[in-house]
Amino acid sequence: MSNTAWIVLGVIAVLVIGLIMIYNGLVAMRQRVNQSFADVDVQLRQRHDLVPNLVETVKGYAAHERGTLEDVIKARNAAVSAQATGDKAAAENMLTGALGKLFALAEAYPDLKANANFQQLQAELSDLENKIAASRRFFNNSVQEYNTGIQRFPAVLLAGAFGFTQMQFFDLGGERATGGAAPQVKF
Repeated sequence: MSNTAWIVLGVIAVLVIGLIMIYNGLVAMRQRVNQSFADVDVQLRQRHDLVPNLVETVKGYAAHERGTLEDVIKARNAAVSAQATGDKAAAENMLTGALGKLFALAEAYPDLKANANFQQLQAELSDLENKIAASRRFFNNSVQEYNTGIQRFPAVLLAGAFGFTQMQFFDLGGERATGGAAPQVKF
């Protein structure tokens, strides 16, 4: 074989190795996004499992507040059945709002606020909310790295051909992202 043939073969080998490395990097980033979404999903499922217990506890003290309790149940059911990332985020935001109303309702019932079971459920939910927030941040960071990775040169030349598409962030929604209205504390 001539020197030219060896050079051409070397260039082809370097290109193939480069393509393999780019592809494997994109696959690793996509897997990280999928894994981080699964982490968010686990936390959300724990919250979904906690909500019925919380509603039952409140029912005993505030049975005539049926509208608020039904809103929480509807929001939970919507969150459980949501599939796509965007739908899941919207449903979870609706559930967060309904739970906020439920806790505001609890303020009107001192006996409920003092109930040990309610306090434990509220503490568990608060802990889960912190875990969900951390999981969402990790997921959104993974999505950002992945989306950036598929847009960088030379990966952008291969990403579309191999089915790597943009992923959606787990968004807080328009009201929460802009800060929304801060809760007012009155003494």
